[in-house]
Amino acid sequence: LIDFFISLSTARFLILLFLKFPKMKIYLSFLIIFLSFSHFFAQNEIENNESITKKLPSVKLKDYKGKVVNTAELGLKGPIIFSFWATWCAPCKKELNAINDLYSDWQAETGVTLVAVSIDDEKTKSRVAIDVDGKAWEYIVLLDPNGDFKRAMGVNNVPHTFLVDTDGTIVYSHNNYAPGDEEKLYEEIKKLSLK
Repeated sequence: LIDFFISLSTARFLILLFLKFPKMKIYLSFLIIFLSFSHFFAQNEIENNESITKKLPSVKLKDYKGKVVNTAELGLKGPIIFSFWATWCAPCKKELNAINDLYSDWQAETGVTLVAVSIDDEKTKSRVAIDVDGKAWEYIVLLDPNGDFKRAMGVNNVPHTFLVDTDGTIVYSHNNYAPGDEEKLYEEIKKLSLK
């Protein structure tokens, strides 16, 4: 219903433009066609993406102590949270700190493991160890200074968090952070433990 009223308001606006600027009819006609179809295609894309399952990509990264690991072969038994973050990103650190307060309980109940993937580049990646050790995070911490894993996962900005099931399928994703997002994540983790 709201979309209808927005479309109606847009149509009224375009009619007024037609009347005021008759020479712009061709341009405005294309604009009307574009606006008419853009909503349809956007809705169709969202519905189609919900049915697509994506597997965890295989990318070689180093952990913050220098050990090379393959993202698709971590050898973990339970579900995995991949949290993309950076040392310069305050919301990222807030999310990881909020999860850290609950993490041992989550692990005991569901067997989940959190992998914090730093997207810090060559200039700032030296700060990762300082942040991780200073906050006493018990996470697996990987470095993605070239953004290979970030691109493979379709991450545009941080924080971006993914939940991966034991088959390596991405089952949940959220972007940004607001207090309480960790509870939504935990609900999704619990759904996996019920399967």
